[in-house]
Amino acid sequence: MGVFTYESEVVTSIPPAKMFKACILDGDKLIPKIVPHAFKIVEYIEGNGEPGSIKKVTFGEGSEFNYMKQKVEALDKENFVYSYSVIEGDALMNKLEKITYETKLEPSAAGGSVCKTTSKYYTIGDFELKEEGIKAGKEKALGLFKAVEAYLLANPDAY
Repeated sequence: MGVFTYESEVVTSIPPAKMFKACILDGDKLIPKIVPHAFKIVEYIEGNGEPGSIKKVTFGEGSEFNYMKQKVEALDKENFVYSYSVIEGDALMNKLEKITYETKLEPSAAGGSVCKTTSKYYTIGDFELKEEGIKAGKEKALGLFKAVEAYLLANPDAY
């Protein structure tokens, strides 16, 4: 098994508390509402969103995948840190044991926030990730982030 780590950073004009609430704390309801072709439904199988909770994400019609199960690893509402692992589903392609994401929102000098994400891909056997696969995943995540950002800019009183 190998572990491949990738980091990314995105800047937004939305303050960290507002972005964290919309994207992380309420994301299970908000993202299917504003990007239904990405996520059709998010439902908790165990727990209610706190660490140890497991949720099933059913992808929308436009996705190449059907579903994934995520385990909440950490949730720090004061410091705007969220970590979860994809532990099951066709998004793992029978080539990955799991994928762990840690997202941290920090204030930016301009009054918005910087979203820093660390992704760790745990491969099965000697499988090696291809750069285009990582890039595609990053682009999808960025698309969701930008959709939430656009929603918040269009609806300033939403959160």
